Amino acid sequence: MDYAQELAGKRVVVTGACGIIGGWLAETFGRAGARLCLTDARAEELAKLKDAPYFTEGSFVQATDLRDADAIEGLAGAVRRHWGAADVLVNNAGIYPSGFLLDVDADEWDRIFDINLRAPFLLTRAMAKLMIEQKIPGSIINISSGAARKMRRTACPYSTSKTALDRLTKGFAIELAEYGIRANALEPGFAAGSAVSSLSQAHVEIVTANIPMGRATTQQDVGQAALFLASSASAYITGASLPVDGGNSIGSLAVYQDKKHAL
Repeated sequence: MDYAQELAGKRVVVTGACGIIGGWLAETFGRAGARLCLTDARAEELAKLKDAPYFTEGSFVQATDLRDADAIEGLAGAVRRHWGAADVLVNNAGIYPSGFLLDVDADEWDRIFDINLRAPFLLTRAMAKLMIEQKIPGSIINISSGAARKMRRTACPYSTSKTALDRLTKGFAIELAEYGIRANALEPGFAAGSAVSSLSQAHVEIVTANIPMGRATTQQDVGQAALFLASSASAYITGASLPVDGGNSIGSLAVYQDKKHAL
């Protein structure tokens, strides 16, 4: 099924639009003909997106510090002025700092949870009120991670924030269902190249080699899943978490014995 067909003209908000996954999502929805509200804290990088070939008529950008509650309300206000309300909200922005729990200070913990959890709560609350006001059966898509279920050393704060985001997704799903608004989590797999969290080539090769399906996540993988959750094809799905990670979150291919293959 071509989920993109019904997205033409829809109003889609994507946070963290200057990142890898955010950029993929913005382009996917834009090429489907959706009107975009793209937001990121990096104002200069965000402004460049207005020249992207997928930036459709009726789209706009809004630089937003997602740690600032007033800025989030300002983003919701901009959506109201431009469109009245959004049809789809993609809470994509997130950070993935690495550090052992004994080394993580309180400010860093708060920064992770402000962006990965508090911002999706505040923005979903604001956008859902606009959807309810306009009687729009909207779709909320929270970009989560298999880390919500698979703990890793040096990534405990991130994993914990994503576990909480999954619970928040289910909470909004229950409370917004009566208004015809759905809330789901999409869990992209490993995608190297983040400007915020750089990874060595050796690390990339090790992680990729242990993904059951043998490769990293692509734009096609994430984009098609997002279009599905935004479209009527998923009209009876809410409160779900959809892993798109080649099996990475269910386990690893690493074998700790001399015999490495079954045959």
